[in-house]
Amino acid sequence: MILTKLKQIVVAAAFLFANSAIAAEYAPTPPAEQVSSNMRVIERDVRAASVRVTVPFTGGHGSGSYVKYKDIHLVITAQHVVNGSLGTSYLVSHKEESHMGVLIYSDAANDIGVLYVGNPFRLIEPMKFNPAEGVAAVGTEIVYSGYPSHHKLMSFTGRVAGYEPVPGPTPGKHIILQTYGWFGCSGSVIYNGKGEQIGVLYGVDVEYYPDIQVQENMIWVVPITNLKITKALKAFCLGYQGKTLKACK
Repeated sequence: MILTKLKQIVVAAAFLFANSAIAAEYAPTPPAEQVSSNMRVIERDVRAASVRVTVPFTGGHGSGSYVKYKDIHLVITAQHVVNGSLGTSYLVSHKEESHMGVLIYSDAANDIGVLYVGNPFRLIEPMKFNPAEGVAAVGTEIVYSGYPSHHKLMSFTGRVAGYEPVPGPTPGKHIILQTYGWFGCSGSVIYNGKGEQIGVLYGVDVEYYPDIQVQENMIWVVPITNLKITKALKAFCLGYQGKTLKACK
């Protein structure tokens, strides 16, 4: 989660895990700091496309996923990580390579932000923008990578444990994961085993052991179905100067 503005969500574990008997029996694999021979291809691919998103001036950071949609390169992250005005630039980094990402979409209600990377990375490959249809089912195995706190890139596995109802004029539900996480992971994109995006991480429950980092935890995720890519690109496409992009057709 972004280090300057952190969300602390306090919900009783018994209440959440009542959503799924699976969660009470399942233990996620401890996070990995290095690529290993035990990693599946999807875990390696997601890790390779994970980026650190640094906020200008404050130096706070979150995480994001470098993706390609048709002929443009984007970073999907959480809106509270990139909560500036449209057009604000953020430093997007993976290991020693860094580029500027320009905020082109900001959805505070769903906590989703999208950056446009005009100068693509040379050393890493993006994930294909391939959103899952519908909200991931309880028990779905997930993978994600992010940059918790002061740590370098770490990779995580887990499962969908349940849901939390979202009230309002357009009610829905958010996904609750059983996995590992900590501040700085906010904005990480969650993938299923088929390489489909299932959501964006926006909340970590730190109520249990606030002095311990990267703990097994409950993670809140907004479903990727809340990101309508055509809507997200509308303002960018209207203002884009140059050859017509396939992504804007």
